[in-house]
Amino acid sequence: MAAKDELGAHGETLAADHLIRSGLEILDRNWRCSQGELDIVARERDELVFVEVKTRSSVLFGHPFESITATKLARLRRLAAAWCDDHPGSGSSVRIDAVAVIVPSRGTVEIEHLKCIS
Repeated sequence: MAAKDELGAHGETLAADHLIRSGLEILDRNWRCSQGELDIVARERDELVFVEVKTRSSVLFGHPFESITATKLARLRRLAAAWCDDHPGSGSSVRIDAVAVIVPSRGTVEIEHLKCIS
């Protein structure tokens, strides 16, 4: 596994732990279909939450949230619909969140949860 992949997997684990501590229930991780992959699917009360996780080792090339473009958001919406089609009756309300994880080589890990980016 490449260092970038390892960093991403580590960031997703940190994000999932953060979401659990925040009261969300993790339903799925790294769910794949022909259209792509969802990082985390969670539930907060009766709401389904589709979470895009972006992990970086620094903000030297920009904040992780800056990589979520309109095209990426449209793809996340399609993936959320596909997940709902694959899991009927899972929830009535849906939102898309993003979690930024910054894992510096030294210092404290930073986690930022942005709710409802759609």
